[in-house]
Order: sequence, then structure tokens, then C-alpha cells
Amino acid sequence: MSVLTEQQDYRSGVRAWLRDHAPEPADGLDANAVLRRAKDFQAALYQAGYAGITWPKDVGGQGLGTAEAQIFSDEAAEHELPSGPFIIGMGMCGPTLVDLGTPEQKSRYLPKLLSGEEIWCQLFSEPGAGSDVASLQAKAVRTDDGWVFNGQKVWTTNAQWADYGAVLARTDPDRTKHAGITMFIVDMHAPGVTVRPLRDMTGRAPFNEVYFDDVHLAADSVIGEVNQGWAAAVTMLGHERVSIGASRRPRSNPLEFASLVELARAAGVAGEPGARARLAHLYAHERALELFNVRMRQETAAGNPPGARGSVAKLAGAMLQRRAIEVAGDLAGADAAAWEPDNTRGPELALGINSAPAASIAGGTNEIQRGIIGERILGLPKEPQVDRDVPFRELKVGTQRT
Repeated sequence: MSVLTEQQDYRSGVRAWLRDHAPEPADGLDANAVLRRAKDFQAALYQAGYAGITWPKDVGGQGLGTAEAQIFSDEAAEHELPSGPFIIGMGMCGPTLVDLGTPEQKSRYLPKLLSGEEIWCQLFSEPGAGSDVASLQAKAVRTDDGWVFNGQKVWTTNAQWADYGAVLARTDPDRTKHAGITMFIVDMHAPGVTVRPLRDMTGRAPFNEVYFDDVHLAADSVIGEVNQGWAAAVTMLGHERVSIGASRRPRSNPLEFASLVELARAAGVAGEPGARARLAHLYAHERALELFNVRMRQETAAGNPPGARGSVAKLAGAMLQRRAIEVAGDLAGADAAAWEPDNTRGPELALGINSAPAASIAGGTNEIQRGIIGERILGLPKEPQVDRDVPFRELKVGTQRT
């Protein structure tokens, strides 16, 4: 059987399974119902062999290639899958454990992530350490049986649902700010962990602030090596940027090309040259990003990880969101700000427009991505960093003033 035939058969299987098992869109569910729905669907994905498609078999994955992953992504875009609670774990934390986790960590955590039993979050940003993550002040102090962790994290997606998190902590303030950091696995249900929601301009609370008060971290909870957390963070951020850049919104998303074409038709402007030109530019951007992500997946499968090129995908994805907002506003006009009660498209479009700007911040701002691209891909000179060789305890960074 040829490779093409095998891929066609795989696509047919994915399409049939999603047709039979993808749940219908559901609005107005409470948080518990949303979580139960997501866990049930993730468990079904796992049982069907569609969870962790490219992950190694020995950690519960399918051990398949990027072609199969792309096929599933393409077919999944035809549905509104309830995968939100698992996005961080599947796209960022899980792949980092695949790369850096001990055999015991992999066997303990990855199968339960894949099967939907446990949810993960990522805990990097702090009130005084956003784009400059290395300025983080949350600290872990070594004890006889592990570590004691104190600090605050912010903008944490899915912390309200998470069972475990990958957290960065300062473990040696006498080292430079990039050198004295360690990444840990933290139990989000442990005593001393407090999760509080953060509401944004959409009216929803997709993010959280998390407080850690004398939280115990086990000795075997270190991801990678002690005081080598920056390298682990770079690994996870690489997965995060690729994941964000490669994510496919459902075709029913109000800012997706097909939805905007329908919007143009409903507004009676689909035949106008200006509207057609804007839609054509949007489609070209969207398609170019899809093909770029296909190439990165293929290169990764061939043993050439994307590295800093993940920032290209992340930046392109954020710029695509911004372009989609502009096109949506042009096409909808006043209907993007106010609508009749029976207009179901209006609230969806307004939510999409208010949500999209976060893409230029989450996972590292556009400015940070441009800096990475300039330095690590184009070979441009690094920006001056006068504090790079100074011990962290001597710095006045973020909210640290003494």
C-alpha cells in the first residue's frame, strides 16, 4: 500500500470518527459541565487512538508522523471540539515532559494527560515578570525532603481546572537571573495553592492569578535539572509558540475566512472589489501560515526541531488575528458594535473581536517574537543587557526593589 493511500485511509477514518463522536456545539454550560464534556471527549480521543498522535508509544502516544497530525488537525477544523481545558497540557507541558521528563515522570503523568484524567497548566508570568520571564521572584527553598515554594503567578490559562502545573521558581538568587531558575511539577490541589479568576474585556475569565504559600514540592518534581530551568523554559516556550502558531480554529469561528465570506454575503458587500481584495489577502495569509506549520512539522519529524522559528509561526498567527479583526470590522460595520436581539452573529463576532488582541500578548508579545527572530534567525546584534551578568539578588527588576 502506498503512503498516499495510507494517508487517505487515515483521513477517512478520522473524518468518520469525528462525524460520529464530535459533540454538537453547546452554549450556556456551567463550568462543571464544560469540564465534564472536555474530559469525556479527551477520553474518547484516547481510546480511538487520536490523542498524542506524534508522541512516542511508550508514553501513551500513537508514534505516528506529522502527516497524520496534520490530517487530524484539518478534519478537526470542521468541528467545534471541546478541547479547551487540554490545550496547555497537550501543546506545551506534555511535549516538554516528553523532551525533559524522567522515565518515572513520563510514565506517571503523560498517559493520564492523554486520556483526559488530568489537566495541566503553565505557570511562568508574574506581576513583575511578563515579557522578561527571567525576572521572576517566586522562590523555592530546598528542604530535607524536597522544596518549599512561595510566590504569585498571573495570566495562567486553565488553572481553575488544572490538576498539575509546570512552574518556574527562583532557586538560587546568588546566580544571574537566567541561571538560578528551576522548573517544577506542582500539584494544583496541594495545601497553600489558591487560584483566583481574572476577567478580561470579553466578560469571561480565561486566565487566573495563582498564589503559592509554603507549598511542598517533592524532590522528584524537578523538570530537567536544578538551576537549569531557563533551558527548560525555552523548550516549553518553543512548544508553546509552535502550538499557538499551528492551532486551527473551527471553520465556524467568526474570524475564520469562511465565516467572514458569509459575513460579507450577509452584509451585501461580497461583490465589492475592496471587500474581495481584503478577503483574498486574509486567505493568502491564513494559507501561508498553514503551509509554514506543515513544513515545521515535517522538519521536526526529520530530526530538525524548529527552535526559534516557532516565533515566526507565533508572530504570523497573531498578525493573522489582527488582520481578521480589521476585515471583520470593515465588513460588519456598525453591526460589529450593536445588533438586534435576534441577530446571533453579532454576539459571536463581538466576542471574537474582543478576544483576538490577546494573541499578540499570550505566549510572548509580538515585540518579543520580533526580537527573537532578529537575533536568532537573522543574526542581528542582541539588544544591550546590562543586567545579564549581575546576581539576581542585586537587581531591581519587576516588583523587586530591595
